[in-house]
Amino acid sequence: KSVCLIYCFIFFLAPVFGQRVHIGLFGGASAYNGDLTSKIFPKKVTNGAVGFTVNYEATDKLMVRSGVTYSIVGGADRLNDKPDVAIRNLSFETTIVEFSAVGEYHLLDLYQSRYSPYAFAGLAVFKFNPYDYDITGGKTFLRPLSTEGQGVAGYDIKPYNLTQVAIPFGGGIKFAINDNLRVGVEAGVRKLFTDYLDDVSQNYIDRADLLAARGQLAVDMSYRSDEVGGSLAYPAKGELRGSPKNKDYYYFAGVHLTYRLGIDMGGSGGGRKHQTGCPVNVY
Repeated sequence: KSVCLIYCFIFFLAPVFGQRVHIGLFGGASAYNGDLTSKIFPKKVTNGAVGFTVNYEATDKLMVRSGVTYSIVGGADRLNDKPDVAIRNLSFETTIVEFSAVGEYHLLDLYQSRYSPYAFAGLAVFKFNPYDYDITGGKTFLRPLSTEGQGVAGYDIKPYNLTQVAIPFGGGIKFAINDNLRVGVEAGVRKLFTDYLDDVSQNYIDRADLLAARGQLAVDMSYRSDEVGGSLAYPAKGELRGSPKNKDYYYFAGVHLTYRLGIDMGGSGGGRKHQTGCPVNVY
């Protein structure tokens, strides 16, 4: 609600900001890298992403951009080319709702050039909630199951938060269709501070401890190799389940379309802006 109020506030103040406010739409692809996949935009687990942005021109080359993006990311061992990884048979999906604020710097002035490379970086807050499907096809959220002992008595692993901070950064090329309409082709990565986007990070806990604390479903979802011909025996306590060395991350690539609100009437632009996006020749 607070984010909607901020956007409404900016929208109604657009006449005050004049030609410096741009609204935008983003559409593209999303994916993740972590314990359950290391490929870039892997087949079968690459999904779509959509977003809405409000942008403010701090200068002709610097844009301050806030936005909300919705996407789904996932990964699955069964798609891995390495047999020893595929046999682990873990998988997940999660929706991601991200709120971000970034600075976007254009190398060239888009009021004087048809296109410009650009880069962006900033801060984001995102919500996620990993889930998987049990052997009967039922959707099961993984965090409450404490698959690696999070929150289980006798283990010092705390339950991970479903709201996290990230650092978004990336870049692309933006094209000026005219002074009001711009199209950017961009890619961006989110550096995370959690390794539990996929609910996989460290070691197996004792089967009896997990069974007593969270029940049979937790045991079944924590170890799934037995479903695809792996060992029927649950791994020993402390056996590696994931890799805590590297944090997970997710990323987007797509098209960002923006439209400038208001029309320059020779005010703050000083007669510098033009309607075609072409360089202005002065004789």
